[in-house]
Amino acid sequence: MATPPAPPPPSPPHRPYALAAALLNLSGLGLGHLLLNRRLLALLSCAATAALLLVALPADVDGVPGGVLVGYAVLLLLTAAHGAYLATHDPRPHPLRAPIVIGLGVVLLAVPAGASLAYEDARDEAVERMLIERLDEADRLVADLDRRTFDGATRPRYEKALRVYRDLAEDHPGSRAADRLPDSLTAYYTSVAAPYAAGRHCDAVTPLKHLRTVPGTFAAPARKRLGTLASWPDDRLATSLYECGTAALGRPGADAPLSELLRAFPESAQAAKVGPALRAAIDTRSDALKGSDPCTGVDELRALGRTTAALPGDTRTLHATTARAVERGVYACGVDEFKDGAFTKAAETLTGFVREYPGSGKRDRAEDIAVAAEIAAERPAAGRHLPPAHSSGRGGGPVELTVANLGPGPLEILYTGPTTGTVKLEDCSSCRIYATRTRGDAACRTGVTKYPRTTLRLPAGAYHFLYKRAGVRDRADGAKLSAAYRYTDCSFVTRGTAGLGLT
Repeated sequence: MATPPAPPPPSPPHRPYALAAALLNLSGLGLGHLLLNRRLLALLSCAATAALLLVALPADVDGVPGGVLVGYAVLLLLTAAHGAYLATHDPRPHPLRAPIVIGLGVVLLAVPAGASLAYEDARDEAVERMLIERLDEADRLVADLDRRTFDGATRPRYEKALRVYRDLAEDHPGSRAADRLPDSLTAYYTSVAAPYAAGRHCDAVTPLKHLRTVPGTFAAPARKRLGTLASWPDDRLATSLYECGTAALGRPGADAPLSELLRAFPESAQAAKVGPALRAAIDTRSDALKGSDPCTGVDELRALGRTTAALPGDTRTLHATTARAVERGVYACGVDEFKDGAFTKAAETLTGFVREYPGSGKRDRAEDIAVAAEIAAERPAAGRHLPPAHSSGRGGGPVELTVANLGPGPLEILYTGPTTGTVKLEDCSSCRIYATRTRGDAACRTGVTKYPRTTLRLPAGAYHFLYKRAGVRDRADGAKLSAAYRYTDCSFVTRGTAGLGLT
């Protein structure tokens, strides 16, 4: 029996077509499976790619989730490996030559690569739009705050806008939004400093100080975005401190802005004007002491004195000038109060002058007016005229007036008339309170030698007296003294009142 012929040897593996199928499947379009006539698998590859596009498009800031990208990449690798496997074990002839198919696969790799680049561009554009939206929102926030006071209510909103600007400058320096930052920052500075533009210099100090801190909140490379704005507040702040401080000269609080000016901007033109401004203010208030309201000038000069004392640097000359002006002013104020009938105030002012300026050439005169004012507070007739000048003292007069203390406790007698003065008598420890004035007068007529006493020699004329004893209501009276008589004045205490007798 004849032997059957041997079967033909198997065809060699289609290795070139395996590479081609793998490359074609890497395009994500399933073309490797289509080459092998596996349409269902090709359709599945296209469906996976379509699903990816649905997730990725339109491109947004966040992009495609990482898990989706990893899953799709694994799927492409699996389809490429599966296509290569099928092509290796497929004995069927292929209509296309392997080099052509491989070249087509290489060319089609540009599809996912190009799509990836296009997607990144789209995503970058989405980021740019998002950054511009953030910038526009910050700009609107600043515009809404324009012309509003920079205070505790508005400051957080201003700082919110500033954080957006800072983040753009530091984290997205190459973005289109960052290119717009100079205009946005200029608008921010202008809005914050609106009180300065309006001439409200005291209100402008706080916002301008805030603007000086802005450069320090930016990282060094991003700080360049500020440009000239970095030093923009300096001159304006110096001007505001000067204007705010000089506007308050003569009132409490002027030293704070001026001290800050001299410390923060010692070499500025504004700092150089502080001294002349103080001198002018002192001269103006000193001239006002000759006017109708010297007391106001004194208060303002005292405030100027506190200002000159608080300022840094050598202000001793200014302080001394102010102190001399205050001394003149206190005296002028007391005299003016006396002339206006404010006798209690005049007495307090001039008594304070005597105590504060014991070496003053006007001390004795101030003491006389203070005595007359204290008497006039109880007896207004004593304040019709200022007491005569150069009249202090007991001696030199033709009238002898003996005053005696017939009551318990020390006695002080104030008098004014042709001469003005005071006399103090010691306590009369043996004296008692009289039931009636008649009994006190009787004690006085029996003689005053056994009581504390002194004799005054006064010019003749009309006098006003004020008797002061601790625990007893002050008593005022008047008398006309003649050189033809000698007078004895006894002061004693009756029940509920002070007694006064002239004999």
